[in-house]
Amino acid sequence: MFDKVGDKTVADRLETTKYVNALTIDVEDCWSIVSRDWLSREIDVTDAVVRDTEWVLDALGQQNTRATFFILGNVAQKFPSLIRRIVDGKHEIGVHGFSHKQIFKLTKEEFRSEVADVKKLLEDIISASVLGYRAPAFSVIPKTSWALEVLAEEGFVYDSSIVPCRNRRYGWPGFSRDICRIDLYGGRSIIEVPMTIVNFPVIGKGFVTGGGYIRHFPYCLSSFVIKLVQKHRPVIVYMHPYEFGTGIYPLSFSHLSKEKKKRAFRHLKFAARNRKSMPCKLRKLLSEFNFSTIRQVVESTKSCPCGINPVKLDGTEDK
Repeated sequence: MFDKVGDKTVADRLETTKYVNALTIDVEDCWSIVSRDWLSREIDVTDAVVRDTEWVLDALGQQNTRATFFILGNVAQKFPSLIRRIVDGKHEIGVHGFSHKQIFKLTKEEFRSEVADVKKLLEDIISASVLGYRAPAFSVIPKTSWALEVLAEEGFVYDSSIVPCRNRRYGWPGFSRDICRIDLYGGRSIIEVPMTIVNFPVIGKGFVTGGGYIRHFPYCLSSFVIKLVQKHRPVIVYMHPYEFGTGIYPLSFSHLSKEKKKRAFRHLKFAARNRKSMPCKLRKLLSEFNFSTIRQVVESTKSCPCGINPVKLDGTEDK
């Protein structure tokens, strides 16, 4: 049974409540990452990241929508003017690591040095505090939970890296799906803004609102998920600028074995699939739903009757 609140039941209020959602953009150069991870060759960050990010900025500006941009340090280092343009658009800046290495590939001290250095780099560029972090490939998982301690120690207010489900590449099954405060050892805490997920048996596992899920599936499914979830909590949507790019950077495959070449081509084909649909899908999202920065969504959640509840480091409710 639902409790009565005024003239409406809680169920009635859930049917009518619409939270402001967070739009997040993970700014990374697809081509230098692919070259390193799939072709075993280091190349410099390409200017494709500037072109694609500027397209996203223009689209957001046309709809007067603000977003949170999580920036790789190597992008900020090479293109500081791009970071300043993002801030000029009244968007929020967060840290996304330096070169998109997952946390489990770093030692604790390497991770600490990386996030501290990138935080300072971004703060020097924008002359303002950077509050948020998102791990490359959502790599805050149970075995890297120590990263949350490091983030709190380095002055981050919130993290938005946890996907509360089991996935082949990432995930923290059983973690809270609500924005929450993680109470850490030594009296510290950090706010977690988990990625939005809905279980859909028809697609096998959870549907995450962003990236390849929006790109590969029809827009109507993303719209349905957002409408469903925003009755209960803010929706966190993520995208990458490269998903709006149409060009192909010339990469060399000649040094690869036949099998490695086959895997690399398969990855690139998957990463490029349905990119042409993304500009239209983004415009539809911006016209249909209300979005803002994570910072604003966190502040709004604090002022809600339910507030931000504490959880233990394992993601379960702290009673």
